[in-house]
Amino acid sequence: MKLLFISIGLFFITSCKEKEELPKKWVFVETIEVKGVNPIGIANVDGQLWLSDGDHNRLVQIDKGGKIMKTIDSLERPMHIDALGKTLYVPEYGKDAIEMIDENGRTVLQMKDSLDAPAGVSVYKKEKAIADFYNNRIIYFDGRNWIAFGKEGKAKGYFYYPTDVQITEDKIWVADAYNNRVQVFDKNGKFLQMMGQDQKMNAATGIFVSDSEVFITDFENDRVLIFDKEGNLKQELSKNIEKATDLIIQDGKLKIINYRNGKINVFNQVAIEPNQADMKK
Repeated sequence: MKLLFISIGLFFITSCKEKEELPKKWVFVETIEVKGVNPIGIANVDGQLWLSDGDHNRLVQIDKGGKIMKTIDSLERPMHIDALGKTLYVPEYGKDAIEMIDENGRTVLQMKDSLDAPAGVSVYKKEKAIADFYNNRIIYFDGRNWIAFGKEGKAKGYFYYPTDVQITEDKIWVADAYNNRVQVFDKNGKFLQMMGQDQKMNAATGIFVSDSEVFITDFENDRVLIFDKEGNLKQELSKNIEKATDLIIQDGKLKIINYRNGKINVFNQVAIEPNQADMKK
């Protein structure tokens, strides 16, 4: 009898493991229209989505249907924003500054170095990283000290107008826009790997890194490419995507913003049965 229970237990564990290991893909669900907005960046603050509307020099908070609930004006071309807790971090491309906005007001991030058209910012615990567009570098704060790495060029570790950046637990991920690739660094600025260089991207503008996947917006090709963290292409999304600039996962849904038409395309992740092997579209 004891052996029978052990056999049943092993069968149950094996069955669960097989179900967990089924490959998944992202499937289009709906489009949310945000009227009068040309979104560049997207961030989540306490479950509320904020968009940077660079053409109108503002941030907007939207509800689930795309209706504008709040507006923050008087910014100078806000780009790829990020949030930590209730604080928004806003790279102002036209002001050469990072502005921090919360319920207590607005302050400018103080740093010794000068920026030239910051295009993206990432915050993680006490860390910060900035994509310094015209200086072709990343500026990184580890909680105590600032470092800068990169310069103009096409070799590994060099940039040609970095547009977005994301910090994870042990890495810094960069959308190297006009080198048409993603580059990955450790937190000392040492080059580790790159991906996307073989996919013929045309302006890799926005990046989002989840626990297992790397998402990059291929702006001019109207698509989003999804890689695993080793750099293998898993999926290409193009349905209803037009000049995608940024993306985020919120409540398990992938939300991709279109700069040209002010729409957000929403995708759900679903498991693929063994006979549904094609994951490319």
